[in-house]
Amino acid sequence: MDANREEYLDDRKRAPRSLGRVLVLGLGRSGKAAVSYLTGPAAARVEALAVAAGERTAQAEAFVMEYPASALMAAFGDDAPQLLAQRAGADRFDLCIASPGIAPGTALYRNAAAVSREVVSEVEFAWRESAASSRWAAITGTNGKTTVTSLTAHLLQQAGMRAKAVGNIGDTCLEAVAAGDVDVYVAETSSYQLDGTRCFAPNAAVLLNITPDHLKWHGSFEAYEQAKLKVLANLADVPGAVAVLDAVDDVVRATVRSLRAASDTEQGFSYVPVGAAQGVSGDMRAACGSDNAAFLDSDGVLTVALSGCEHRLVPASDLQIRGEHNVSNALAAAAVALALGLGEDEVAQGLRSFKALEHRIEPCGTVRGVACYNDSKATNVDATLKAFAAFDPARPIVLLGGRDKGTELAPLVQAARDHAKAVVLFGESHDRFADAFASLEAAPHGEQPVSVLHAGKLAEALDVALGVAEGGDIVLLSPACASFDEFSCFEERGDTFKALVAERAAAAGA
Repeated sequence: MDANREEYLDDRKRAPRSLGRVLVLGLGRSGKAAVSYLTGPAAARVEALAVAAGERTAQAEAFVMEYPASALMAAFGDDAPQLLAQRAGADRFDLCIASPGIAPGTALYRNAAAVSREVVSEVEFAWRESAASSRWAAITGTNGKTTVTSLTAHLLQQAGMRAKAVGNIGDTCLEAVAAGDVDVYVAETSSYQLDGTRCFAPNAAVLLNITPDHLKWHGSFEAYEQAKLKVLANLADVPGAVAVLDAVDDVVRATVRSLRAASDTEQGFSYVPVGAAQGVSGDMRAACGSDNAAFLDSDGVLTVALSGCEHRLVPASDLQIRGEHNVSNALAAAAVALALGLGEDEVAQGLRSFKALEHRIEPCGTVRGVACYNDSKATNVDATLKAFAAFDPARPIVLLGGRDKGTELAPLVQAARDHAKAVVLFGESHDRFADAFASLEAAPHGEQPVSVLHAGKLAEALDVALGVAEGGDIVLLSPACASFDEFSCFEERGDTFKALVAERAAAAGA
């Protein structure tokens, strides 16, 4: 190893003067960003660059061919890391930057780890390469990451900061670092990306919730949870760092309790619990003696208590994003913004001006007086549970279906009983969902019955819903399923739904 690898550039977080021999594992968005950076801004610090591209595809081959052989070596297949190490004339690479799409249990990843001194994610590498003066806010959780990331960036930008949403939305972290025009990176970080972090130390970390997801990639719920918790691992290394934690979530609340039990020295950073066991209105200062808290007060005002100051921001009714879960998301973003130095008025103004994101309980038109909402991003039961309750006291007609993830449906049935006027079941998941919802129309005495309707594909499901809807009703696409039975991604499903709504509205003249 080059001795200069032990020496770091003064103007970066943790960037060695020499990167030595580098292996890029996979050619997804992050892999391509890494190649671009290592053959561009960092080229002079790279001794040799190799790309283990994974499966041979025309797209991957075309990307590799854009670079001369003198710039990088490339190979395909599971044994590519060993072949590339031999061609590089070394037993091991100094650094491997792994794509989040390649799970640690795969042969390709294991082979790369066997010939690499260190395997990290693109997020970790980007943080190391970022300016020493830059600040990072990292947001993770099973649901809500994109909304909180976008809202946090919006708050900072509206206040005049050079902030940018990066990671799983917008540019990759490394692309933003290469551009050099960002002072605050607001990074949406997945469990895949966090699993590959080692030194990553944001100034603010948000842990929204942890419910079962991506278990095939991680191998178990415990491994998934530990990957999420890595967002907190190095906060104690950053002066003034703050963690914002969803205390409504049972798993995350256990982390709050462990932090509360730790001494100030053991803890090493401040934390802000959002809500408490009883919900978003819970104040953890009263519940367990936390120094800070974020909650919805008795007047319905979003409130953040931080460093001895209580900030009453905006009434929840002023938000343009619907549902209690979005109140929680707004509180998390507000806590980060205040921790990073924004004033109370700046945060309040930004909260009022932020609009719903695409595919997340997104208003998408009206058909004969029936308001339609696109929540195609709700690809799991937990996300759909939040959407069911977002319209209280109105009872929406909810479209459920797609590629079944095989998760427990009893909570979904109960949510429909509590909040829906009707459900329309469609897609590959139809039969299992129909079995689960069979008892729904038999309402207990005194309760409002919920109609269970049936359709084939999405277009038919919308028509069925509109067929039973009356003026003033709400039709909500919140599938609780993946989109891959009919569409390539949830975005395509949501775009199609919006186009269908527009067509029906035009045909109806409203």
